[in-house]
Amino acid sequence: MPDKKSTHTVRKIVLSIVSILIILLIVLIFSGYHYYTSSLEALNPESNEEIPIEIPIGSSRTDIARILEENGVIQSAFVFNYHLRFTGEEGFQAGYYFFSPSMSTDDIVRQLQDGGIPIAEESSGRVTIPEGYTIEQVAIAIDNQTSYTVDEFFELVEDDAFLQEKVNEFPELLTDAMEVREDTLYTLEGYLYPATYEFFEETSLEEIVTQMIARMDQALQEYYGEIAESDMTVHEILTMASFIEREGITYEDRELISGVFYNRLAIDMPLQTDVSVTYALGEHQERITYDDLEVDSAYNLYTHRGLGPGPVNNPDENSIRASMYPAETDYMYFLADLSTREIYFSETYEQHLEYQNEYLR
Repeated sequence: MPDKKSTHTVRKIVLSIVSILIILLIVLIFSGYHYYTSSLEALNPESNEEIPIEIPIGSSRTDIARILEENGVIQSAFVFNYHLRFTGEEGFQAGYYFFSPSMSTDDIVRQLQDGGIPIAEESSGRVTIPEGYTIEQVAIAIDNQTSYTVDEFFELVEDDAFLQEKVNEFPELLTDAMEVREDTLYTLEGYLYPATYEFFEETSLEEIVTQMIARMDQALQEYYGEIAESDMTVHEILTMASFIEREGITYEDRELISGVFYNRLAIDMPLQTDVSVTYALGEHQERITYDDLEVDSAYNLYTHRGLGPGPVNNPDENSIRASMYPAETDYMYFLADLSTREIYFSETYEQHLEYQNEYLR
């Protein structure tokens, strides 16, 4: 018969083992939960990449999860698939999609349920809208790359019924644009996202334009909440982004240019962006003259303060992000050397003039 001391020792060992197992179980549960929740977050919140992905007809939830992981959109196909089963999400549609590693699981699920571009035997073609294209350039691109004409495009994008339908479909994006419609040259200037769009024999012009609006709405999804809590409107953010789009090349330059523009707004100084003048003139020019600066237009931000009536082109997400998050800087001026594409920033007008003499004359 074991003595009391031996029994006590055995109990201590058993309790120690049980305690260790409980601790390991807690750690395991916590680690598993952390892995589960982190796997549902965006793979790369800072990414601006848009990845074209086809979800084939008949794809199961397991297939969809695998395709998304293989294309670098989600962290774990296993967790994504489990989440879909646990939440009971369904109604996913086959089609062509553009997903970003910056999208959360909820964003991806919502887009899969809304549907992508329908799968057809073969697309009829593509229409490419480069970053910074004005709506007039978009019209020409559609005229050149589809069977639709410039006149048909403008008849559609200025049609009251079509615009109201799009406002109802994308209220966060387009409500502001409709409220200032009387002041702008084109209501949808700034709202057609620059990208390549596939179209098919049965694709209507309305569907092509709606795809462009939908892509802009998608690009702004992560910013709507912040904009609503700020002093800016969606229309003003896109207006600022359109200036930044044509003034900057690298994202770093665009952040600094954004900082300069916001610094000028803060002291009620005219933005004096050449982009506004070329838009007012109705034609792109590498260099503007002193006479050009006097053009009589509300879009001329040499003679008018503030942001003006609205966007002067259609910006991409980098410019939108820069307009949301300007660099904190004391710079008040900048100029670009068109031969080297280098941008020179300065805090004082005197320094700005020195740069002009050194790099532009």
